[in-house]
Amino acid sequence: MGKKVKKEAEPPPKDVFDPLTIESKKAATVVLMLNSPEEEILAKACEAIYRFALKGEENKATLLELGAVEPLTKLLTHEDKIVRRNATMVFGILASNNDVKKLLRELDVMNSVIAQLAPEEEVVIHEFASLCLANMSAEYTSKVQILEHGGLEPLVRLLASPDPDVKKNSVECIYNLTQDFQCRAALQELNAIPPILDLLKSEYPVIQLLALKTLGIITNDKEARTTLRDNQGVDHLIKILETKELNDLHIEALSVIANCLEDMDTLVLIQQTGGLKKLLSFAENSTIPDIQKNAAKAITKAAYDPENRKLFHEQEVEKCLVALLGSENDGTKIAASQAISAMCENTGSKEFFNNQGIPQLILLLKSDSEEVREAASLALANLTTCHPANAKAVAEADGVDPLVNILSSRRDGAVANAATVLANVAMQEPLRAGLRSHGVSSALLGPLRSANTVVQSKAALTVAATACDVEARTELRNSGGLEPLVELLRSKHDEVRRHASWAVTVCANDELTAVELCKLGALDILEEVNLSVSRKNKFSEAAYNKLLNNNLSLKYSLTGYLSSSNIISDGFYDYGRINPGTKLLPLKDLCLQEPSDQRAVLLVNSKSSDVSPPPSTEDKSSDVGYGRSISSSSSFRRASKEKTKKNSYHFSTGFGSPTEEKSEPPSGRNTALSKGTTKERGSRKGRGKKEEEKMKEEEEVSTLPKLMGEGSPEKEWYPPFDPDFRVYVYEVTKSIFPITNIKEQIEVLARYVAEKMGGKMSKEKLHNFSWELHISELKFQLKSNVVPIGQIKKGIFYHRALLFKALADKIGIGCSLVRGEYGRAWNEVQLTNESRKGLIGALPPPEVYIVDLMFHPGGLMKLRSREADLYRYL
Repeated sequence: MGKKVKKEAEPPPKDVFDPLTIESKKAATVVLMLNSPEEEILAKACEAIYRFALKGEENKATLLELGAVEPLTKLLTHEDKIVRRNATMVFGILASNNDVKKLLRELDVMNSVIAQLAPEEEVVIHEFASLCLANMSAEYTSKVQILEHGGLEPLVRLLASPDPDVKKNSVECIYNLTQDFQCRAALQELNAIPPILDLLKSEYPVIQLLALKTLGIITNDKEARTTLRDNQGVDHLIKILETKELNDLHIEALSVIANCLEDMDTLVLIQQTGGLKKLLSFAENSTIPDIQKNAAKAITKAAYDPENRKLFHEQEVEKCLVALLGSENDGTKIAASQAISAMCENTGSKEFFNNQGIPQLILLLKSDSEEVREAASLALANLTTCHPANAKAVAEADGVDPLVNILSSRRDGAVANAATVLANVAMQEPLRAGLRSHGVSSALLGPLRSANTVVQSKAALTVAATACDVEARTELRNSGGLEPLVELLRSKHDEVRRHASWAVTVCANDELTAVELCKLGALDILEEVNLSVSRKNKFSEAAYNKLLNNNLSLKYSLTGYLSSSNIISDGFYDYGRINPGTKLLPLKDLCLQEPSDQRAVLLVNSKSSDVSPPPSTEDKSSDVGYGRSISSSSSFRRASKEKTKKNSYHFSTGFGSPTEEKSEPPSGRNTALSKGTTKERGSRKGRGKKEEEKMKEEEEVSTLPKLMGEGSPEKEWYPPFDPDFRVYVYEVTKSIFPITNIKEQIEVLARYVAEKMGGKMSKEKLHNFSWELHISELKFQLKSNVVPIGQIKKGIFYHRALLFKALADKIGIGCSLVRGEYGRAWNEVQLTNESRKGLIGALPPPEVYIVDLMFHPGGLMKLRSREADLYRYL
């Protein structure tokens, strides 16, 4: 056999590239390989980039700069499974970088990533695709994209994956998505709660924690709480709390329970299974501050429901909350105080805290933490509202001082709460007096000037509650508190304006304070407010009327009405009707004006500015009705003596029995109403005009300087003195006041007023009654438009009505003064059943009567319809 010849190897084909092993140490080179058409190179390049990206954030940024992201997105849909897997792994890591997230959103790769969650894909792809979505879902825009591309359903399905990493990534992504309410609704439709509850059994704490956080958000919705209850979720949560080894989950578990407690059915279930007692005991005995805080928050959220509060009270939740107030942690103290605030809606809870909660809360008012002080003051505000016993307990526990100190706090909430507590304390008169010693009025200046409307409102409310006595109003006035209070009347906030009006109403009970309020412009502001339909309220109207009641001259000019409670005092003047917004000049300015053709200003003033020695026994008497002594001035005595010499008749006919001449009061006017005195008056006319002119000159000499405000400029100005009106007061006080029947008093006083103003008139001859000329003469004689009412001897309706009201107020006869049109005015009186006996058809009569002072003086006419009756009367 011949020797075998070795067969030579065939040379490689000329069109095939020989295999080349490349070792690259540059990331840029590997990024270029991502564009290779070879699957093996693509897979190895993705694997290398994955390992490079794992090393840190800088490497991820480098890959982004090298342009690796865009070619990688194309590989997510590659036909080769290995290439697709490795590309998904890269994106799972890269998506934690914010710049990469932004680029991925622009490249719209969400649909490709979600496609990797398909059931047929391997676990590794599920892991990194879910990781990519978890990283992306932290931003709102990505959440929207995940929902729009149907990513929620596969994520819920992956919660049951056997791989813990897939579970962790999926539940984390779902947790991020649940921040959006649309996602929560979608989760409910997908029945996601049962698989999330199953995660609580996981051996990995991070999965349990994410599951609890997700449940904490989902259970804000009522439907989710119902589903949780139906799937025994509450039992799982209670078991977690009972397991000490799971203490790192207790805080989140309590958050879920807090939501569940808002649902009445769930709360009842917890209570029936003994879970509520366990919860309260757990909160009270725990040594972890955050757990105690969350437990208190859970109680707070649930206590907003009335039925829940009732159930909590039955379980004595108050004991737990009082115990939590003693915690060393500020967060726990705040949460416990807030829970007490919520429980205060229950009356039983309020009573419980009377002894065991209020002292502890007052201690918290002295805390260094402003948040603690605010929470404690809120609890006290709720505890004392509509509960006098708790308000008293606050005062007795020395709570006023720290509350006053809080009024200067920088936290508006704390200031508002403290003001509320002080207002509640001030509602009780015995406690109110004690507040003054703590300087509450001056402490309220800051809150009244606050820019916060809630603080303004509460501060004004506190002023209204504390300024109920003269001392408090004086302190408020002296401390400058009225000015900011008046400014609050301008507020655009309804509650601020309402409470400020109420405070002004209270302060206006004091005459000096009312005058000061008017000086500060309160009356003008309230008038403007009440002209606005949208801004006015009952309190602003009450405040306006209250201020007017301290300025009856202005009230009568503006409203044309004075009630029986509006007592005319010395210094009152009737300027006539003025329109709203018109300023009423002070009496002093009116007195200093020259006489004009304007309507005469009617003055009521029986008080003399002269200091005179005590009158003689003939001139001395006491005002039986009001306990005032009437002492004559020099001008009064001069006029009286002159006229007493000329008039020796007695004051009789309805004014008491005649007496000796010695005991007659000094009178400058004809006081008799009998026919005899009328004759005597007629005979007096024949004595000549000289004596009468002399007497008038003496009166003018005594009154004119006062009318014109003459004298030393250093002396204080006083209103003009009206000696005639003073005589009227004396006479009606002595003769009419002793009459016991009110109807008879009214009738006699009406006849007296008519006699002083020109006597009985007839409607037919009324036009011949030259009262205008008489008034003009008085204005000329006095050189002023201001005419004292006592000097008017010819008066018509509005003169007589004013005189009747002024005299009636002096002797305690209740009557109103009403201004009509065309110079008309009248008085209305109310009579009791006893005083109606003499009237025709007295049972049952109307309560209000018009007093006739003109045509049948002393007559009383029932007021059925004001317009019809007045037409018939006038």
